[in-house]
Amino acid sequence: MSSWICDGVPKNGQNYAQAKAGGHPQHENYGPDCEVCGLPQEAMEIKTRQVATTKIAGSSNTKRSTLPVLPLVLGGLLLVGLAAGWAGYTLFKPKSDPQIATTTPAGKGDFVSSNARNPDLFSQGEKILLRVTPDKQTAASSFASKDWGSAIANFRTSAQANDPEAKIYFNNSQARQMGNPLTIAVVVPITTDPNGSQEVLRGVARYQEEFNQRQTGRPLEVVIVNDVGQLKTAEIAEDILQAPTVLGVLGHGIDPFSQQAISRYQDGGLAVLSPLTTSISEGSQPTLKTIGLDDKNNELLGNYLKSVSTTLAQYASQQKPNPVAAIFYNSDSPYSQQLKEQLSKALPKVKGQVVQSVDTTKAGFDAEKAIKMAKSQGANVMFLALSKDSTRVDQALALARANSQGSSPLLLLGGNELYNPDILIKGGDSVSGLVLAVPWSFQPTDPFAQDAIKSWKGRVSWRTATAYDATKMLTQTLEKNPDRQDTNQAFQQGVPLSGNATNFNVFTDVPLVKAIPGTSGPAGSKYQFEPLR
Repeated sequence: MSSWICDGVPKNGQNYAQAKAGGHPQHENYGPDCEVCGLPQEAMEIKTRQVATTKIAGSSNTKRSTLPVLPLVLGGLLLVGLAAGWAGYTLFKPKSDPQIATTTPAGKGDFVSSNARNPDLFSQGEKILLRVTPDKQTAASSFASKDWGSAIANFRTSAQANDPEAKIYFNNSQARQMGNPLTIAVVVPITTDPNGSQEVLRGVARYQEEFNQRQTGRPLEVVIVNDVGQLKTAEIAEDILQAPTVLGVLGHGIDPFSQQAISRYQDGGLAVLSPLTTSISEGSQPTLKTIGLDDKNNELLGNYLKSVSTTLAQYASQQKPNPVAAIFYNSDSPYSQQLKEQLSKALPKVKGQVVQSVDTTKAGFDAEKAIKMAKSQGANVMFLALSKDSTRVDQALALARANSQGSSPLLLLGGNELYNPDILIKGGDSVSGLVLAVPWSFQPTDPFAQDAIKSWKGRVSWRTATAYDATKMLTQTLEKNPDRQDTNQAFQQGVPLSGNATNFNVFTDVPLVKAIPGTSGPAGSKYQFEPLR
């Protein structure tokens, strides 16, 4: 049966009780009535189109409007999976799959994994890197055999069950059937941080779906890459460079192994958007540029952490005039080390001081003793400048518990890496009042937040939102410059940021969220994060 598109607004001059005021985002249907609003097919004017054997229409398309987040301010940061989140990701209900003929298989070895030295770390849909289910495994086998119709049918089921990996593979299957896709690689730490990786992939999948739905040229295909770290990171970069179909890369962090990988991309002329390679110039026409590893003047991470520290220090001074602070950090993390240094610089500017800086990686670290020592030195504020790994999260929780047990608890503040469900679930009452600086926070009036509620049946995290922006920026540039060299040059020269998708206030005033009692937090917690401003 042919598919048809409904937007909730009757176009045949008749009135329908089920019509939605103002309509709804375009939705593709295969039955006689719209699955969103219930309008019959005849209510739409000449919107029907046949499903061809070489092209399949996508699933739901909820167009996102403006997004008040800094596109790529943490585009690379989030792609390293800075923290875990709990945003729901349930798309529209499954619909019957039309009969689609399989296209002629492409040549052998055209998957990135086919010629990679680390094939198990790459997938366009031919293998499962995250949660394995029977449906996904069946779909992967079809994808590997280039049976796009079967792959689409099987991935569609999993794609609507809180599975962003399956959604990307579903989109990839459609892109492969349409032919000649634009291909990008998204590098995420699936092995070490599956939750954070899924949040990133949700944003990538969302923009991929929207782009493929509304464009008439080349569709977008995404290669998911599992960065297991250490020496494998550089090998992953070599594998990507040797895959000529990959036109751009999102991801990698700030560790030495990521820097080696980024250096290889830059030497090979492949655009990579990461925290160490991206900067934004302000002015009447802001632009996003990629910079060399040696250029630290406009380093994105440094600018961001400076803003985080300034915002947290100002908040501390409002709550505790002339704040006296203890900073807890872990020296094995560049993020944590830099945040500690920036906080130490920011506090004197608000007439504050640091009386204690504690490296939690040192042998014999004891949370209770550290809190007692901080209080004995007159501290009234505690900064948790810790990274996201489970050991540091556990240390943050131990510090919060020790702080809550004594008299006169310290004001508890922290960075975005602690913005994850475990803090609320495991922390309980000890994290009540915890304030974190994050680049995007849930606002009911924000268009992207509204889209999350409507389409994903839950809140969306800042990692998902900025992943969406990162994918959008790279894809739109590729659409104009579908060539490695041209795309790389475009980002080196600067890609204009147009419209109102950018909110540069995050440079000087990073949003703050506070842990308060509520029912909108993660399952198992009686607390939720709510924006302070």
